[in-house]
Amino acid sequence: PICMIILPAIDIIEQKPVRLYQGDYNKQEQVGNNILDLAKAFEKEGAQYLHMVDLDGAKKGEKCNQQPICEVAASLHIPVEVGGGIRSMEDVAYYLEHGVERVILGTAAIEDRTFLKQAIKRYQTDIAVGIDCRDGYVCGRGWLSESKLHYLTFAKEMQALGVKTIIVTDIAKDGTMMGPNLEMLKKLKESVSINVIASGGIKDITHIQALKELGIYGAITGKAMYAKTLSLPEALALCKEE
Repeated sequence: PICMIILPAIDIIEQKPVRLYQGDYNKQEQVGNNILDLAKAFEKEGAQYLHMVDLDGAKKGEKCNQQPICEVAASLHIPVEVGGGIRSMEDVAYYLEHGVERVILGTAAIEDRTFLKQAIKRYQTDIAVGIDCRDGYVCGRGWLSESKLHYLTFAKEMQALGVKTIIVTDIAKDGTMMGPNLEMLKKLKESVSINVIASGGIKDITHIQALKELGIYGAITGKAMYAKTLSLPEALALCKEE
């Protein structure tokens, strides 16, 4: 089996790297002074891929922190994926032309299928879809609005449209370090055959082990590394073992 990849996360508000608790913008803590330094440190530790989120963008529905994001994408040797506020073909093109490897559509994938189809047709595997759930239902707009879409139905629709990678977050778990929602991820694995990246709730190496055993494609970790409850090199070493 292909080994699971680990994607360190850098969430950005007003050009600074932060962590939120359960997606609450009022519960943020800064995790470093400089986004580029942080990204380079992850690369140096052996990260295979970097996950970046423009939190201002997710809330406003337009890209806000593209400058530090593109600076990172241009400076690193590893691929970078970006989500948050990407709502138009211009935005997608902008990031992909500025060194970003993969663009994550969240709200746009829920609200604008025409745009999603266009993006997939033009950029194929460079497009990932973020599925952020609360109680099994998909949320958009920086997690501020809930839809009536069940996550399994939505994931199947995404697969049918040709999406190759989905990034799944259980909002209730995010930033809590209480462990990922394994039950939800297991059901997803049984329902779709596309790449599943798990996000939210990871605290330590036991959670990495549990996700690895599910056979999913990737795991995003943020807070656990900043709180030093998870060592990135240790997680990477575990995922390299067959």
